[in-house]
Amino acid sequence: MTPAVAGVDGCRGGWLCVLRQVDPPFHERAFLAKSIGEILSHPDSPAIIAIDIPIGFPDRILGPGRGCDAAARKGLGKRASSVFSVPARTVLANPDYASACAAAAISSDPPRRISRQIFYLFPKIREVDSVMTPALQSRVLECHPEVAFFVMNGRQALHEPKKRGGLDHRRALLTAQDFSQEFLSEVVFRRAEAGADDILDACACAWTAARIFKGEAIRFPETPPLDPKGLRMEILA
Repeated sequence: MTPAVAGVDGCRGGWLCVLRQVDPPFHERAFLAKSIGEILSHPDSPAIIAIDIPIGFPDRILGPGRGCDAAARKGLGKRASSVFSVPARTVLANPDYASACAAAAISSDPPRRISRQIFYLFPKIREVDSVMTPALQSRVLECHPEVAFFVMNGRQALHEPKKRGGLDHRRALLTAQDFSQEFLSEVVFRRAEAGADDILDACACAWTAARIFKGEAIRFPETPPLDPKGLRMEILA
């Protein structure tokens, strides 16, 4: 059996992971993990783990922020806002939205607040950031489902939001990349744990993981800078 890779998306129940072989037969399977450690130590030992969570944070945000975020937004059209602006690492320690916004303003030039969407991700961001090292980044890499779908779609922006009529289009794009229709239609978790959009996003991350393994992935930006921990600030698709 060929090596397995993993696509990981944060969800209400923790982390939704889709495991898939790099080559046919793909043998997709999905599971919920309570921690990122469960995925890192999974018995299938995925060779590449592509995760939809920011990796790498500057000490200070200048202008539009991380270059990978700005580069990934190009071409996404109306979906550009799905790539959230990431604050400086020090902002992540703030326990409430008001203090996080104040810290973000102090650590950015020009001063800028953070969105509530990125603030709600802070616990998961801290969880991943606490284990990330430059060595681990050879296996665990940042990706973004909307950027993956953009690449699948011939580098054309998707017009429909995933939660307002866009699931069928994304499902069709995954089917065209040899994800089985049975898997895409039959994998269901409790609503309190993960939604249909989370499943498709994790599949898009798994698709990216396979491209990374094969050396086919696109890197945003092409030459990523390093953060103070030595982590590359990049998004792959």
